[in-house]
Amino acid sequence: MKIAVLAPVAWRTPPRHYGPWEQMASNLTEGLVENGLDVTLFATGDSITAGTLNAVIDKGYEEDRNHDAKVVECLHISNLMERASDFDIIHNHYDFLPLSYSGLIKTPLITTIHGFSSEKILKVYQKYNDIGNYVSISNANRHPSLNYLATVYNGLETAGFDFNDQPSDYLLFFGRIHPDKGTAEAIQIALKSKKKLIIAGIVQNSEYFREKVEPFLNEDIEFIGSAGPEKRNDLLRNAAALLHPISFEEPFGLSVAEAMLCGTPVIAFNKGSMPELIKDRETGFLVDNVEEAVDAVKNLKEIDRKQCRDWAFGKFSQKKMVEDYIALYHQIL
Repeated sequence: MKIAVLAPVAWRTPPRHYGPWEQMASNLTEGLVENGLDVTLFATGDSITAGTLNAVIDKGYEEDRNHDAKVVECLHISNLMERASDFDIIHNHYDFLPLSYSGLIKTPLITTIHGFSSEKILKVYQKYNDIGNYVSISNANRHPSLNYLATVYNGLETAGFDFNDQPSDYLLFFGRIHPDKGTAEAIQIALKSKKKLIIAGIVQNSEYFREKVEPFLNEDIEFIGSAGPEKRNDLLRNAAALLHPISFEEPFGLSVAEAMLCGTPVIAFNKGSMPELIKDRETGFLVDNVEEAVDAVKNLKEIDRKQCRDWAFGKFSQKKMVEDYIALYHQIL
């Protein structure tokens, strides 16, 4: 079976820091190669893969601002589609745009829907409903107007996350600095809990950072910027808990699964996919507001960190994700 994996080209695959879609395209590609499949990854030229790499640009348009994103998208997607007949199946991780080619090629397309940036893009998904072979990354992120083959949870390379049963006493916020992710709420939880908070992530909303985050920074509320894989592992495994006070219906939440792989419980606002990722009072706490989160911090000793690790291994491993996708490829073909 010859497979083409279409990754985004905002960042390198796998990303150096931020880039969840690129990370999942990478985890899938490398897992498929390990299973003996012939895989070509369509990504940026600086991407790293054990498969065959095909690229039209050297660096992602978020890392090299000389690129025009729309021009790059056009060149990148068409580069694969003009070679569609070389493959038995194309796995699309690039949202709705590649669907516009799907009626023009004979090679079946399977599309992982990583989330909906806007209700407006649904028209494209609806147009190709019968041939799109859509996969959701959580049951919570399904749209009632679309047909789905399956839900396949994002899978992580478990070897990159070390279990720790003797954590430090700090709380961790790990994600984009943006109102959706609730950085300001995480600060309030830490202050009211009288706990140290480490904030790691890229600043995606600079005004929000200046107004809601920066005024609170001191030796107890520490902002360290983005963190690569090694630093991420250290931060997650040594934290008493990950704070995830989101204000939107999040489709998945990679940091939630990553934390639990380290044995670290997660205190999350009960929105989106969080009830699918977290077993309430077993691998963390599902709460509705800052006050409930503060109570959860007091009850962290109730959580068995090994149970967090075992739960995440069973649900969110790269191995399981790859097996689930291979089964879908056979189903489609």
